[in-house]
Amino acid sequence: MTVRITWTEASARRLDRQFLATSAKQGTPVAEVVSAMLGAHAQVLSAAELSVGVRTTGVTRADVRGALWEDGSLVKTHGPRGTVHLLPVSELPLWCAALPAVPSAPVFAQDVRVTEEQADLIVAAIADALEGVCLTVDELNEEVVARTGAWAGDLVMPAFQTLWPRWRQVLHRAGWSGALCFGPNRGRKVTYTRPPHFDPLPAEEAVRTLVRRYLHAYGPATPAWFAKWLAAPGGWASAVFARMAEAGEIEEVDLEGTVAWVERDDTEFSRDPRDRLQGVRLLPYFDAYGIAAQPRELLFPGAAYRRALAGGQAGNFPLLLVDGVVAGVWHQRRRGRRTTVTVEPLGRLTALQERELGERVERVGEVLEAEAELVIGEVTVGPHA
Repeated sequence: MTVRITWTEASARRLDRQFLATSAKQGTPVAEVVSAMLGAHAQVLSAAELSVGVRTTGVTRADVRGALWEDGSLVKTHGPRGTVHLLPVSELPLWCAALPAVPSAPVFAQDVRVTEEQADLIVAAIADALEGVCLTVDELNEEVVARTGAWAGDLVMPAFQTLWPRWRQVLHRAGWSGALCFGPNRGRKVTYTRPPHFDPLPAEEAVRTLVRRYLHAYGPATPAWFAKWLAAPGGWASAVFARMAEAGEIEEVDLEGTVAWVERDDTEFSRDPRDRLQGVRLLPYFDAYGIAAQPRELLFPGAAYRRALAGGQAGNFPLLLVDGVVAGVWHQRRRGRRTTVTVEPLGRLTALQERELGERVERVGEVLEAEAELVIGEVTVGPHA
């Protein structure tokens, strides 16, 4: 008999496993929190710092940066969807086997692309150039061209109203292969280095492990939701799920009338989940929960779907969650040691919710090591501002 799961039950368990129902205990390693999220989006590092901070007690941006640049438990590299993420160093054997196994279609025109042989040469050159050093992109460009040939440096890749050298189209593949990660900034310049050496898992094992990890964090889920999170072809994801179902690794449940999947024997959901859902939470730009949790129309109900998504894409607005669903957007503007947090609720907040919102804003300030001020009003900036 198929287990029936309600949206409320699924949301409560997801929030609990994301340290959003109850913050991680003091002293929980930062890398453990990032692992539970399946990576913290870090195109803008402050957003990743907030993603970790709002799930913890006492952790600040200094602790996140310490995990990156001092104790080395985190790495900043290319993760899901090819975008920059913080990932636990201990999980690189998983990520750097699973991500290259996802099929992808050509992005660039024929005269811009590199062949597979050229891509392999570039990745090997990057790995060699970054061994034991931190290089800016211009310095890395010189090293890659010197090791491969002038063709790699041809300015043919369209990017931000300019042209980049040909080799940069496989930068994310270098990250996925363990040849490259980000180093500490050199002034205002980004640097790259090489992460610790490791042996990747077998590709099929890594993909199946990633599916189980995703279902644990964000399930019940369909192959289409997994594919959207990973920017993978839907047919490929369906085939992976089918193989895992046949092997008894995952099992089918009913989520609000949709056939979805969970890990085998992971069908325990609280039948009175309201205590896990109730309350106010603030999630920053591109927070993992807002991107990975599905279905979107239930997480972003009614007016939230129009206000908090940019053309249906999640992550472009920081989110106000009230009782487990998106109920507004927010924005913070920092000036020196002060930051003004403007929150735009889409409905009326109770006095209790306003008090809790004030506490959440204080926590944002603590994470960013700033004094935070709450303003309730319209957020006038556009998406990803």
